[in-house]
Amino acid sequence: MRIGVYPGSFDPVTKGHLDIIERASKIFEEVIVVVSINTSKSPLFTLEERMDLLKESCKHIKNIQVDSFNGLLINYMKKINSNVIIKGLRAVSDFEYEFQMALMNRTLEPDIETLFMMTTDKYSYLSSSLVKEVVRFGGKVTGLVPEIVENQLYKKIL
Repeated sequence: MRIGVYPGSFDPVTKGHLDIIERASKIFEEVIVVVSINTSKSPLFTLEERMDLLKESCKHIKNIQVDSFNGLLINYMKKINSNVIIKGLRAVSDFEYEFQMALMNRTLEPDIETLFMMTTDKYSYLSSSLVKEVVRFGGKVTGLVPEIVENQLYKKIL
C-alpha cells in the first residue's frame, strides 16, 4: 500500500492545508496527516486540540488518518513503513526551507522521497500564523479555515 505522510504543526489547520490533504488523498491509497510536536514553538492549540480539529476537518475524506510524532520525521516514516513525505508549498519562500529539509531527510534516509505540492492559488498567501493574527485583531477568517476551526479560534483568542 502506498502511504503518503503530510507533516506539520497545523496550529490551526487552514483551507490551504485541506487543499493539499484532499489532493494527496487522490494520489495515495492512504494519507497520514501527522502533527509534529515542536518544542521550539508555543502553539495556540494543544496537540490533542490540533489532532481533533484535523480529524473533524478531514472527516469527509475516507483515506485519511491523523497521528502525531515527536523527534525525527524519518524515524516516524520507518515506523509506519512509508517512504513519501508530502509538503505543501505556497510560494518560492517556502521552497528554500522545505528543499533543505528534504535534502536532510534524504541524507539521513536515502529511500525517503519528498513530494512537493503547490497549494491552489487562492490559498497561496494563507498561513496559520496569519490566520491567528487576523483573529487577534478582530478580523474575520471565514472561508480561510474550516468552520469548526474558526469557532475554536475565536474562543481561544477573544
